[in-house]
Amino acid sequence: MRSLTEQDIRGSFINCSKGEAKRLSTPRDLSELPWGDLDFLGWRDPGAPDRSYLVTERAGELVGVTLRFPSSQRGFLHRSMCSLCLTTHPGSGVSLMTARKAGVAGREGNSVGIYMCTDLACSLYVRGKKGLESGTRFEESLTVEQQIARTVSNLSAFLEKLYV
Repeated sequence: MRSLTEQDIRGSFINCSKGEAKRLSTPRDLSELPWGDLDFLGWRDPGAPDRSYLVTERAGELVGVTLRFPSSQRGFLHRSMCSLCLTTHPGSGVSLMTARKAGVAGREGNSVGIYMCTDLACSLYVRGKKGLESGTRFEESLTVEQQIARTVSNLSAFLEKLYV
């Protein structure tokens, strides 16, 4: 992924208003991120623990998505394997995150959910750049490049659901 600026990030969101995008918390360390190892930029909002954000390139354009942990399920309902990168985590290392759909469907309250690494570090787990405190990455016959392609494909399938 190419290096992003705060302006790039704020202008990419498809499932929130421009005002919400202006007010959201962006990562403070953008210049220090390992951009070459990221398939998407994902971060948690330190001021709102039930919110996370994800920005990626899709069809040559940046797409940003606001994600939420459903308040009725946060902290006690989770799955142990991420649907994007297939990394397993014990406890709350994988969480159900929901994204409001884009456009009219989103304004009507429709959303899509996906189980993801709670820290949104899928790209780093797949590449072996971030270790797990506990939990595992299964030994696979796929190459790292194939695992990266699968993660990107899984993310693309999730994003596609936001437009339908």
